[in-house]
Amino acid sequence: MNKNLGKLFLIPNTLGDISPNKVMSLTIRDVIHSTHHFVFEKEKIGRAYIKRWCPKKSQSELAVQTLNKHTSQQELLQMLNPCFSGHNMALITDAGCPGVADPGADLVLLAHQSKVSVQPFVGPSSILLALMGSGLNGQQFAFNGYLPIDKQSCKQAIKNFERISSSNNQTQIFIETPYRNSRCFELLIDFLSANTLLCVARDLSLPTEFIQTKTVAEWKKNELDLHKRLSIFLFLHPSA
Repeated sequence: MNKNLGKLFLIPNTLGDISPNKVMSLTIRDVIHSTHHFVFEKEKIGRAYIKRWCPKKSQSELAVQTLNKHTSQQELLQMLNPCFSGHNMALITDAGCPGVADPGADLVLLAHQSKVSVQPFVGPSSILLALMGSGLNGQQFAFNGYLPIDKQSCKQAIKNFERISSSNNQTQIFIETPYRNSRCFELLIDFLSANTLLCVARDLSLPTEFIQTKTVAEWKKNELDLHKRLSIFLFLHPSA
């Protein structure tokens, strides 16, 4: 790596309304304090996060760029300019770890291609925390993002992932937008086999954290409030 180039720091965010120093190392505070160039997914959320770590840090002096699913390739190519000028930068997502189920991965890859050093920091990841707490296979697993919105397409996807889970002994992991969580849960228990193990993890790392693994048959006996709650779903079908 070129010693004259700045570094790209990958700074995790909290998974909800909790003080960051309760779930992350104080090293992150030191990095944020000494950094002036930032890339946020949403500027408002990013600035608020900086303020929680370093309340006395001048917001007007921050050099801010935004990176999201609408960012063009041309805009992306220019984002590392501060690093090329010798300045360190910090990439901060709205929640969890940058680059994991997050558009920040594009900037991280570009940094590698541009010989810019990348330094990730430890923080909460809903995917990893849910897998840790599920009791499902943590050696063979796949994160699949979002299920299709259309009901029939969703059914086909669930059945397909269940076949993969069974044949490969592989845990399948999904996320959903908070306002569709309840529907996602209902579709999973409707279309998965009764003996498939399903884990629901909600509000991870927060005081209201909930995580349970049961068979689909057992879940059908329970009501679960997931509406507008950050949730993640995992399932494992017994091997054939």
